[in-house]
Amino acid sequence: MAESLRDGLTNEGFAVDVAGDGEEALWYASEVSYDAIILDLMLPKLNGFKVCQQLRERDDWTPILMLTAKDGHLDEAEGLDTGADDYLTKPFAFVVLLARLRSLLRRKGKTRPVHLEAGDLSLDPVAHQVRRGDTIVDLTPREFAILEYLLTHSGEAISKQTLLEHVWDFDFDGGPNIVEVYVGSLRKKIDTPFNKSAIVTVRGAGYMLDPTGG
Repeated sequence: MAESLRDGLTNEGFAVDVAGDGEEALWYASEVSYDAIILDLMLPKLNGFKVCQQLRERDDWTPILMLTAKDGHLDEAEGLDTGADDYLTKPFAFVVLLARLRSLLRRKGKTRPVHLEAGDLSLDPVAHQVRRGDTIVDLTPREFAILEYLLTHSGEAISKQTLLEHVWDFDFDGGPNIVEVYVGSLRKKIDTPFNKSAIVTVRGAGYMLDPTGG
């Protein structure tokens, strides 16, 4: 199931790491700043309850979507009591998990709208669609993920390292130059054909999405 979820979420533009047991999950969480955690209760070594509890004891408040057993009402209650933000009962439809995950991401930190916009540039995470005005712009999953992150942090300078951490997975062993390649490709699709400059290079700091859309 973990591999299936990784494939599905990767196709939706997420960078995904899979931990094989609870101890590995805690180690990953200590090494990487994640946007969200999907946590199965049935983990070897440390179960999901203990992982969730230890994360919260560390003051790690990354949103957690807990996967519980069928009709496991006590599991759901204990999961929420140990600090989970939401739960999903197995078996579940992938589209439901995706909707729950995006809901958690919108709740994290400042409230975010379902549609992300900057001027006439808009991104619909659910439909996985980007538009410039009335024109649909086709992006690869990685380009989509970069644009979504920049739009979410519109007006903020985002470093290449931050984009690597949030858009590429933990096992990626390339350098930050890959970010330049993808940002360049993204500009050619959302800016150049429309005579816009939405993605701004901030010297020494990284990239910023102009809130006006360029």
